[in-house]
Amino acid sequence: MSKVSYYTEEGLKKLRDELNQLKDVERPKASQAIAEARDKGDLSENAEYDAAKEAQGLLELRIAKLEETLSNARIINESELDTSKVLVLSTVEVKNQANGMKMTYTLVAQSEADLKTGKISVDSPIGKGLLGKAVGDVAQIQVPNGTISLEVVSISRS
Repeated sequence: MSKVSYYTEEGLKKLRDELNQLKDVERPKASQAIAEARDKGDLSENAEYDAAKEAQGLLELRIAKLEETLSNARIINESELDTSKVLVLSTVEVKNQANGMKMTYTLVAQSEADLKTGKISVDSPIGKGLLGKAVGDVAQIQVPNGTISLEVVSISRS
């Protein structure tokens, strides 16, 4: 069963660029490395050949996973999203009820998550806890060191 993932145009372009890089640049390099190792003689004792074959296998696995991800990817039309509740691509300002600290997160697909820029995955504990909440709702989120209570202060589109 395939899992549909939602991406921004930018996120989907990054995935396509990575796939093209792997297919057009890395795959020929891997084939060349195997050919060079094969030319060095006896394959039964050739560690370089074994390493090149293993690297090629890992590369092909990565290509297959990216192709599967892209086949199940959908672009989100941000103009049609509802801002009354937290969804994928929502920018959410939350207030930690324990210490009053405010934080802003944008919920994105797993592959686009980047905590440094405030983008968290919808599959993360905080992302899952915030999904579907409206302004004023309090999300009780189980994290490794206990439970945190985050109040949704505002919801917008990035």
